[in-house]
Amino acid sequence: MAKNLVTRSKVHINTVLGPETHLKGTLKFDSDLMIRGIFEGDIQSRGSLYIDTEAQVTANKITAVNIIVAGVIHGNLEALDRVELHENAKVYGNIKATRLRISDNVVFQGHCEMISDADSFDPFANYSGIVT
Repeated sequence: MAKNLVTRSKVHINTVLGPETHLKGTLKFDSDLMIRGIFEGDIQSRGSLYIDTEAQVTANKITAVNIIVAGVIHGNLEALDRVELHENAKVYGNIKATRLRISDNVVFQGHCEMISDADSFDPFANYSGIVT
């Protein structure tokens, strides 16, 4: 049985959308969030986003400071800092980030653009977040 991201990473998560959650819409937040259920829609975050092992996310675009994936994502990812694809993660979409880590046994179908000048990259240019 695979361990979830919280157990593996020992991270502090402010909010968790549980395994029984099925949410549809636009999700905007400024702290760290973990998805363990099903989400459909776009995500904009000035925090870190964790997609846990059983999670399924379908989005046109996901923007966050860090995106850590152990579940399944159908959609494009943009991270100000890093994207991590943990073992058994599945990402069907493009990735744009300054740092990328891909573990063994990952499915990644898409293109990757590595940002060499992090100061010129602003994935939040059109972000209308909670905190200004």
